[in-house]
Amino acid sequence: KTVFADGNPKARVMIIGEAPGAQEDIQGIPFCGPSGILLDKMLAAIGLSRAESVYISNTVFWRPPGNRQPSREETSICLPLVEKHIALIGPRLIILSGGTAATTLLNNEVSVSRLRGKFYDYSNIYLPAPIRTAVTYHPSYLLRSPGQKRLAWSDLLLFKKLLEES
Repeated sequence: KTVFADGNPKARVMIIGEAPGAQEDIQGIPFCGPSGILLDKMLAAIGLSRAESVYISNTVFWRPPGNRQPSREETSICLPLVEKHIALIGPRLIILSGGTAATTLLNNEVSVSRLRGKFYDYSNIYLPAPIRTAVTYHPSYLLRSPGQKRLAWSDLLLFKKLLEES
């Protein structure tokens, strides 16, 4: 199935993840499995929800075989669609969830642990101006490595502060 997006298309926050997992492939909704439940709880903790204030998509819109990480070729094929998608939504803040999203959209190979905790200016050919962008751990990573939830919480507080200031 094509898993394109969920949430409010008029939202100020756009979250971009990796690729659909098994539950997402079945339901056709990004972040709807166990990682989606955690993501919804994380968003609620800072007063956000996908129904009202967040729009969610992925770097790749189809589940890679065997649930593997998307290849460079797969992300390259989808990148023009993702870029146009971002421009159509026009968020104030983009949150890149996980390494695939960060590598693809920031065009670098630096790990999430080194990219998180800072803001970046994301731009592409469809945008009139750069969009503030941040990187955080993917919820599926947090489910496998619960010790990193403390760092993800500090990321959430940083996002909340930026949104309150703008």
